[in-house]
Formats: sequence, structure tokens, C-alpha cells
Amino acid sequence: MSAIEVRRSARRRRTVSAYREGDRTVVLIPARMSKAEEQRWVTVMLDKLAAQESRRVLGDTELAERAGRLSAQYFDGRARPASVRWVTNQNTRWGSCTPAEGSIRLSHRLQGMPEYVVDYVLCHELAHLLVPGHGPDFWQLLEAYPRTERARGYLEGVVAAGRLPHVPGARGEHDA
Repeated sequence: MSAIEVRRSARRRRTVSAYREGDRTVVLIPARMSKAEEQRWVTVMLDKLAAQESRRVLGDTELAERAGRLSAQYFDGRARPASVRWVTNQNTRWGSCTPAEGSIRLSHRLQGMPEYVVDYVLCHELAHLLVPGHGPDFWQLLEAYPRTERARGYLEGVVAAGRLPHVPGARGEHDA
């Protein structure tokens, strides 16, 4: 993960912004913000940057390269997929793996989601190359990826939002 630099400005009144500068992320905030507000906004802005960056759809080659980097980083390079690709025929799963073939497939529905979410699904499928099933050994292996719980929560939210009824004309407000 890249370094995060928070820059406070007395001239900045309400807006918060962030950008990448080399290997670090710079977050610009108003000087009057509390530490708690700063932490919240840093998280929000990191997620926004990640979402913007992941909107650029990775091709299958880039996806395979990413899987290789994740395997090296979290699994000591032991998970070696023969192929990694996007597929459009997975509407109930985020990804799948066939360990005997070494193939990993990710649902196209992940495209445009934050990078850490795509990385989690890749790590999940890479872990299956090493441990089949979802037993304790599998989950222990997946603990190596630090954003597992956050990514799982994001995906659960996407699934839950998909079940909400659509009300024509509503703009996010509703009666309690």
C-alpha cells in the first residue's frame, strides 16, 4: 500500500480532494478538521481514487499480471494460475477457479468496482489453487490479504442493494 500524506490548508473551507503523487496518495483537507473527520475523509478519498482507477477495465493479460503480483505478495508466489480472464456468464458468483486446470475466471460485474475488491476476489480464487473448498485452512490462507473483511462487506452491500425495490422518481430519500 502506498504512503498517505494529509495536507491541511487554512484556505480550504469545505472541500476535500485527493490525488496520486508517485508512490503516495495526497489528501487535501481544511485545517479546522478534527482527527476523526480526517480519518473518515482519508478512507472516503482512498475508496474514490480506487474506484476511479478500477473503472479503467483491465484486459485479461493485465488481470493475469495482477494475479501474479498478488500471488507473490500474499502467497509467496505459490498460487500459479495457468489463465485468468473476465467472463460474462457468471451472474451469481464473483469468481471461480478450476484448480485442476489452473484457471481463474472473474465475473464482468466486478469491472468498475474498487481495486481492493477485485484484488480480494483474485486472492480468493488464487487461494483455491492452494486449498480447495472453504474450510479453516482456506480462510486462514486468505487472511494474508489485509482488506478481506472490507471487500467482503462491499460485495455483500452490492448484493443487498440489488435486492432493494426500485422506486421510480426516488432520489435516495424514503420514509422510515
